[in-house]
Amino acid sequence: MNNLQYPIKFSFKITTLSNDFTAKNASGQTIAYVKQKMFKLKEAISVYSDESKSQVLFTIAANKWLDFSAAYSMTDANGNEIGKIARKGWRSMWKAEYDIVDQNNQPQYKVQEANAWVRVADSMIGEIPVLGAFTGYLFNPTYNVTNKAGQIVVKLKKMPSFFGKEFELEKVADIDEDDKERVMLGLMMMILLERRRG
Repeated sequence: MNNLQYPIKFSFKITTLSNDFTAKNASGQTIAYVKQKMFKLKEAISVYSDESKSQVLFTIAANKWLDFSAAYSMTDANGNEIGKIARKGWRSMWKAEYDIVDQNNQPQYKVQEANAWVRVADSMIGEIPVLGAFTGYLFNPTYNVTNKAGQIVVKLKKMPSFFGKEFELEKVADIDEDDKERVMLGLMMMILLERRRG
């Protein structure tokens, strides 16, 4: 994933059965196409260079069976692990919280939902017929990514959209060049998990 010009937009497809989205940079150039593998006992996604799906850049897969506190390994096209994203188990029940760790299993970044009440309201109103289709315009959670010093480096925001299919990744502070892909892949996996939760 070259040319990571922020803000980066994630746009989900609502016309397919699978959970797919395209990532585009600030210039509108596609930097990745993410496809979740259907009917897998373990979570697994493929990250392609574009919508043609001709070149796999990365894969992300759960290293445990559908487990409440599973970690998801990120590997490049050569099969080298570049890091993991791990959900914080029971702590994530109320407010989404994840750790992004490097290839040496050293924690580097923390991803936290800014306000859990937004997701609660989104889930509750989303169950109401007709009105539920418009929650994408009303309730839009934000996820903050912080470094080891507690500084926010990027924010992932759900944008007002029909069916809640648009997200935007905004850079707040500098990130080490080696970490950019790891953070991006971690957020791609996280947003798939969080959309499923409601």
